[in-house]
Formats: sequence, C-alpha cells, structure tokens
Amino acid sequence: MPKKKTRKVASKRFKITATGKLMHRVQGRRHLRRKKNKSRQRRQDRERVLAPAMEKHVMVYLKT
Repeated sequence: MPKKKTRKVASKRFKITATGKLMHRVQGRRHLRRKKNKSRQRRQDRERVLAPAMEKHVMVYLKT
C-alpha cells in the first residue's frame, strides 16, 4: 500500500500545536487595514484556533 502524502497547501496554512489544536491565520489582514479599527487589526495579527467542525476536514489533508 502506498504512503499517504500530505497536501502541501494545507501544511503551509495550518499548524498543529503541542496539544493537538489546529491554528490558522485570520483572513482580511493584508490590505485595506486603514479602515479597520486598531483592536480589530490586533485580533487579526494573532493566529486563531480552527473551528472544531473544520478540524476533521483539514486533518484529512494533513494525514495525521
């Protein structure tokens, strides 16, 4: 049986923490930041935990 390969696009976008949670970058933080308030910008600068409903789908791509 062949090895399972990791989807490289998923490995670049998601990181698995030591406790097993999936972290991802927040959308909408690259440009047009001038109109967003400062607290929203600070929230977008941090990585966020992926929703539990989506974890199952992403783990298939990461093959872990």
